[in-house]
Amino acid sequence: MACKLEIEPTGDIVEVQEGQTLLDAALRQGVYLPHACNHGLCGTCKVEVLEGEVDLGDASYFALMESEREDGYCLACTATIIEDVVIEADIDVDVDARSIKVKDVWGTVIKREMLTPRILGLWIELDEELDFQAGQYINYHVPGFDEPRAFSLANQPSTGKIIELNIGIIPDGEATPWIHQNVKVGDRRKITGPFGRFFVKRSAQKPMIFFAGGSGLSSPKSMILDELENGCILPITLFHGARNEEELYYADMFRDLEEKYPNFKYVPVLSNNENSLWSGEVGFTNDVAKKLYDNQFAGNKAYLCGPPMMSEACITALMQGRLFEKDIHTEKFFSKADLHSDKVKSPLFKSI
Repeated sequence: MACKLEIEPTGDIVEVQEGQTLLDAALRQGVYLPHACNHGLCGTCKVEVLEGEVDLGDASYFALMESEREDGYCLACTATIIEDVVIEADIDVDVDARSIKVKDVWGTVIKREMLTPRILGLWIELDEELDFQAGQYINYHVPGFDEPRAFSLANQPSTGKIIELNIGIIPDGEATPWIHQNVKVGDRRKITGPFGRFFVKRSAQKPMIFFAGGSGLSSPKSMILDELENGCILPITLFHGARNEEELYYADMFRDLEEKYPNFKYVPVLSNNENSLWSGEVGFTNDVAKKLYDNQFAGNKAYLCGPPMMSEACITALMQGRLFEKDIHTEKFFSKADLHSDKVKSPLFKSI
């Protein structure tokens, strides 16, 4: 039996099925609610129940304290509906966000390639096109695992039914080693999406600086290709950090783009270079960016996606160079290990 969920202050009304979480119902009907970990541990999706009753589900007592429960709060990612409900959510209006319904789509793996010794590229031809904004991510359902895993879409929206995922292996992980070892061409897979608020803020009309490391290159690749394809003439700079040339994937493609588009600049940075013939930048992306921008970042939009230490160092450099939170956008994922660590409990910036 379905119940009605009304969301204040937007006035959106969503139909919620029995056993369905408030968050899932809203996203599948194109209504955005703030969220991050999706497991009841970070508190990003906390909302106040103004009318009606919900089952709180498996919400942690850190993310939803006892006093908050008594005051009528719940986590939208774990709460299920008991009767018609009215909630109040802290929703920031984003003029650049499109309203896209989350859906389940099946597809067939048509290609796999090791992009680096640690990053697997998977190309999946979906049974139907997936509408999304460049920079968003999907949940990839892994056989034998209860929970799907989140991966950014590395392709731009214009590729139609074919999507690309860049999957870095987590040595102590469970799902990523299985994916690396077992996924083969011809496999059928289900994905769910799109998710996330990480995309270019086109309305700002400001030059863009991208920082990427590891498989975090996925979203910037999608966003940059989409911007260039759609005629963007604003300056775009990509700082791509890797330990060595072997881990510097898609470098040739970005160099070709640099030749083709006068407004695009590609800056690969190696932190552990042992090749005497390497003529590019050496060190850390934050230091290289400070040098190239003369420590003056004001007037830009920055987009960061990569290892937490890299992102935090870059955020510090950007803020020291007079670029502040409203112009710094980060993508934050949570691995299963992260869900039980301080990464979930105290992010520097909320996921956007």
